[in-house]
Amino acid sequence: MNIFADFTARIIKAVEALDLKDKNGAALDLSRIAVEPPRDASHGDLATNAAMVLAKPAGQNPRALAERLVAALSRDADVASAEVAGPGFVNLRLTDGFWQHHLTGILAQAADYGRSKFGGGRKVNVEYVSANPTGPMHVGHCRGAVVGDALANLMDFAGYEVTKEYYINDAGAQVDVLARSAFLRYREALGETIGEIPPGLYPGDYLMPVGQDLAKEFGGKLLEMPEVEALALVKDRTIGAMMVMIRDDLALLNVHHEVFFSERTLHAGNGGAIQTAINDLTFKGFVYKGKLPPPKGEKSEDWEDREQTLFRSTDVGDDMDRPLVKSDGSYTYFAGDVAYMKDKYGRGFDELVFVLGTDHGGYVKRLEALAKAISGGDLKLTVLLCNLVKLFRDGEPVRMSKRSGDFVTLREVVEEVGRDPIRFMMLYRKNSEPLDFDFAKVTEQSKDNPVFYVQYASARCHSVLRQAREQMGIAEPGRETLSAAVSGLSDEGEIGLIRKLAEYPRLIEQAASSQEPHRLAFYLYDLASSFHAHWNRGTDNPDLRFVKVNDPQLTLARLGLVQAVADVLQSGLTLVGADAPKEMR
Repeated sequence: MNIFADFTARIIKAVEALDLKDKNGAALDLSRIAVEPPRDASHGDLATNAAMVLAKPAGQNPRALAERLVAALSRDADVASAEVAGPGFVNLRLTDGFWQHHLTGILAQAADYGRSKFGGGRKVNVEYVSANPTGPMHVGHCRGAVVGDALANLMDFAGYEVTKEYYINDAGAQVDVLARSAFLRYREALGETIGEIPPGLYPGDYLMPVGQDLAKEFGGKLLEMPEVEALALVKDRTIGAMMVMIRDDLALLNVHHEVFFSERTLHAGNGGAIQTAINDLTFKGFVYKGKLPPPKGEKSEDWEDREQTLFRSTDVGDDMDRPLVKSDGSYTYFAGDVAYMKDKYGRGFDELVFVLGTDHGGYVKRLEALAKAISGGDLKLTVLLCNLVKLFRDGEPVRMSKRSGDFVTLREVVEEVGRDPIRFMMLYRKNSEPLDFDFAKVTEQSKDNPVFYVQYASARCHSVLRQAREQMGIAEPGRETLSAAVSGLSDEGEIGLIRKLAEYPRLIEQAASSQEPHRLAFYLYDLASSFHAHWNRGTDNPDLRFVKVNDPQLTLARLGLVQAVADVLQSGLTLVGADAPKEMR
């Protein structure tokens, strides 16, 4: 249950009972009423802006209206006190009985606590990583992989129908270079001395096994074929090998896409899919013949000083029109984007999310314009830009990789520090902010390491449950037994923990709606901090310890609280893509 949605409904009902009208005698717009935690927890459990947003249209003084609302809300059996704050906010403090009852709901829902129908089943495509299939995943891909995957998990949990997608950039110049690089390694595998890798080709050792596989499959036959024919075969085999490598690298990070969409399929049949998409835009009036000036006074890769086929993207919010066909008759890269987005729209998605690096910031407006043109404005599109990740080891920059030759591979980072620290720490900053990742800090066992601190809270919860069984000689109590005992919880720290747990459903909906998965990592750290703080109170005061051998009923009540904390930690860490350990080694 989302208590904030619940009390929003209660407050709206209380406002309606006041029979307020706007200055013209019409019903008031109640959609701006919000209920949230107070900025200062000492002010209460909930705060609402109802009087503040309704006073002006109703022609009333905000504090006077707040006083009327306080009188109405004070009659609610779950409200211990209501008071006016500041210019007209209303703060509510809820009864211990309300919090105890809410805890029974958390225990009953278990792993489904926080799951909602907020998304209404809207179909969402989240496309992330989408690296060129020219080598192993490197650390630059890592952040987008985690952000996209965690966001997809969040939106699914919040009631959206989510598809995780990877766009394979397997057409264009970069895969031609890949084929030539692999062909060189093929010659090497046949025994030829190739010397230093020529500039412009991919130098990494990761192509050596590809060359060896080509030598096993074809022997020396590729050397006897026309170059175009040989390179076509090499390209197919190499792209396939690279995608196997990429899938394996992503699996190490617990990232698994449901759809791998090949760019080459758009170019099949002389680019039939692309031409169909351009025809569709032409029919809608978005394609014309014309000339473009160089953007910002500089020639871009697609710019040509000639009349050409253009997408009228400035009509739908872009800052310049976009070329679709090159002078040699081939399609621009953007033309492929047109066909790809049309394909997505044709698959029935209501929302599209692209997770890209900040170096793709120039794509945002053109993609948004394209979505409007193709869907007539029906398709919601969001582009999340992930800032740079800088690697450090004990404060010193990490720059090179033995395997790739010029970058650090994702596999190397996972193998050194583990999947969970990477998943959590990539979310411990907003995606648009730079992130420093220090190998030493993310593996140290201290409060300063957020992932350790959160996972340690999970392990502590299970340690308490084991301790209770051992010290009291009881079997593991069922959730119904725990729920029946929670009325014994009244300590300020215990109620505070339930309050923090109660924020989880709202957090899920907000993080999914705003497409900010970092909020989940922050929440988990705050929950862990609250749990550790209460644990420490028990260290100083034996009466507050979770297990009291001489008071089985109170122990059961406190075990119910511990189980609920463990449930939410496991739920949140699962969405992050990390484990919730039962013990730390």
